[in-house]
Amino acid sequence: MTTDLYDLVYYVIAFLFGITIGSFLNVCIYRIPSEESIAGKRSHCMNCEYQLKWYDLVPIFSYLQLGGKCRQCKTRISKQYPLVELTNGLLYVMILLVSGFRMETLIYCLVTSALLTLSIIDLRTYEIPFGINLFILTMGLIHLFFHLDKWVEYGIGLVAVSGFLWLLVVLSRGRAMGGGDVKLMAAAGLLLGLKHSVLALVIGCILGSIIHTIRMKVSKEDHVLAFGPYLAAGIWISMLWGELIWKWYLGLLF
Repeated sequence: MTTDLYDLVYYVIAFLFGITIGSFLNVCIYRIPSEESIAGKRSHCMNCEYQLKWYDLVPIFSYLQLGGKCRQCKTRISKQYPLVELTNGLLYVMILLVSGFRMETLIYCLVTSALLTLSIIDLRTYEIPFGINLFILTMGLIHLFFHLDKWVEYGIGLVAVSGFLWLLVVLSRGRAMGGGDVKLMAAAGLLLGLKHSVLALVIGCILGSIIHTIRMKVSKEDHVLAFGPYLAAGIWISMLWGELIWKWYLGLLF
């Protein structure tokens, strides 16, 4: 088997793994905000409570086979289900393409799933679940274990950006942003280190100011900003391309 064919097999495996995890993310997205048990209750139709069988839960393909409707009551199933699964699968493939076959790739994939989940929840509820931030922090600790020679850089990353955001929250009496955003940047800072966490914040601010302004113009979106999705995008971009972006930026200066 040629090298290219081997690579294709790995990408297919990454995609299948991604859409499978994406199916679990949909459970988290719906149940975490309502404080339902993630593992203690079987998947069911939100309308008729029909207990889904294993063949109703095949990522993407079950949705297509059912025509986007519940097998029992024929109620329309939200397009979010296949979209989240597909997005997570494609992001996993992208990470594998950029990072290659190394330890960080798995960590980046899991963090990406967490970022996708918190983004959708934050858009709906304006809250970032503490458990998701704790999960990202755990991934940062695992990453740090393999890079103990850089513990100072990652340790500063833990407190630098989050400390700045916490100061903004205090000075604005909570009007600038939510505590979940501060915790998110603390967790991400441990994973990314100081330099890349600063970059993640800058990218998040730029994306938030541009995209949210467009949303307010086009769809009459509320002026209240769910900052989590934009920070998540900044973290993801910095996680994969942070070093390249910094080199490009410094090249412009010098």
